[in-house]
Amino acid sequence: VLDVKFGRGAFMKDRAAAQRLAEVLVTVGRAGGKEVRALLTAMDQPLGRAVGNALEVAEAIACLQGRGPADLMEVTNALGALMLILGGVATDEAEAMRKLAKVVADGSALAKLRQIITAQGGDARVIEEPSRLPRARWQVPLLATRGGFVQDVDAMGVALAAEGLGAGRTRAEDRIDPAVGVDGLAKIGEPIKPGAPLCVIHANDEAALAEARTMLGAALVVGDTPGVAAPLIAGRLS
Repeated sequence: VLDVKFGRGAFMKDRAAAQRLAEVLVTVGRAGGKEVRALLTAMDQPLGRAVGNALEVAEAIACLQGRGPADLMEVTNALGALMLILGGVATDEAEAMRKLAKVVADGSALAKLRQIITAQGGDARVIEEPSRLPRARWQVPLLATRGGFVQDVDAMGVALAAEGLGAGRTRAEDRIDPAVGVDGLAKIGEPIKPGAPLCVIHANDEAALAEARTMLGAALVVGDTPGVAAPLIAGRLS
């Protein structure tokens, strides 16, 4: 199962290029005797509300507790349903979706995560106590300077701000700081009041924090009318 992303926050910037890549990958997989399916998913704004290593882990735990962001769960469930179908666990998408919802609701998905963490020598207590995850020195909200609606959240702008904080690498030798990043991200179309947080910046360096504030201030745009997000799942190859 392939997730081929396109948009400002993805390597492939437009749907046509993503479609061509997906077709090539599906063809290669089938040439190797595998049944392959692909989704084309939009990445003009960040998926979910968190960008950064520990912050995304906390968000993933929330997803398995049934508290995940709607957009992240939509794509996760779509991919998960295809996996269950290809694995012979479900006969169609409706059955697969019911099975996915059940394992979240009954806690077995969270139990599996706990088992995986323990098997790899991690501290499974982070599931009940997310505060055990790495925590940045500063958590600073980026406040809206005006009220209105979120018109745009530039995924690449957010990604570069997080990278500047230390959440990603520009060179292979760069050190990743697992504690830093951005969470609580507003989503396109949401109403926002003056002084309300558009996101929260997690930083361990004052200069990087100042730069991230500037970059995120440009990436999150508030206007008089709500922006319209592109459909998350733009196409399927099967």
